[in-house]
Amino acid sequence: MTGRTLHTRLTRRGALRVPEITIYFWVVKALSTAMGEATSDYLVHALGPVPAVLLGFTCFTGALVLQFSVHRYIAWTYWLAVVMVGVFGTMAADVLHVGLGVPYVASSILYGVVLLAVFASWQKTEQTLSIHSVDTVRREAFYWAAVVATFALGTAFGDMTAITFHLGYLASGLLFAAAIAVPAIGFWRFGWNPVFSFWFGYVATRPLGASFADWMGKPTDVGGLGWGAGQVALVLTLLIACLVSYLAITRRDVQRVHHMHRAGTGARREAGRPAARPAPDDLS
Repeated sequence: MTGRTLHTRLTRRGALRVPEITIYFWVVKALSTAMGEATSDYLVHALGPVPAVLLGFTCFTGALVLQFSVHRYIAWTYWLAVVMVGVFGTMAADVLHVGLGVPYVASSILYGVVLLAVFASWQKTEQTLSIHSVDTVRREAFYWAAVVATFALGTAFGDMTAITFHLGYLASGLLFAAAIAVPAIGFWRFGWNPVFSFWFGYVATRPLGASFADWMGKPTDVGGLGWGAGQVALVLTLLIACLVSYLAITRRDVQRVHHMHRAGTGARREAGRPAARPAPDDLS
């Protein structure tokens, strides 16, 4: 295979750049949030804050460059980027609190405002927040900006409930597990907007995974199980690698039809439910 042929296959024009929303998506997403939390904690203690943040930023940047270079959804490049966002997003949130002394309440509000600004800019520019319309470089840039903001917000929010509000890691994890059920039930039973339901659930998975990772990895004297951040990160990494390998081989989460990004179809599929029929394209 020539380099030009390979590049053509990897940069298919107009191809969707994110996976189909299935149960696999939510499982790997939750595991990646937990893995990012545990890995960040381990690196900060093993290398020191400054080297850890520099390493995290380098890996984060490299993963995004690789993801943008392929211009379509490929399981291992996409999930590598998500994992690196998880690691660096955790560090970004922790730097504000540990390094600069910003309270978790303040950092949660700050990252919430940042996320709303990303959503507002994305909506104004593209007239949609549906991830089933992510088929251009600009839309993908908005998507990853939102992902980074959700990870930082979720990290700060999870620490706020666990530490500032004194709920502890396990109670915080259970709280966010219940929170994820809200958009799921709202979409399934009450017809909530699917784009809103998706991003609601997406934000909530971050503190969910981080809280359970902290619960497993933190010492017993602070409410954890004492398994160690390094061991937790390693196990979660292996689980993610197995699931992503399965998806890469089977292509179970590849969106097959390009017109899924249309307003009606894309919106109905946003939370993982098949669309009933195509809708007029009013997003172009």
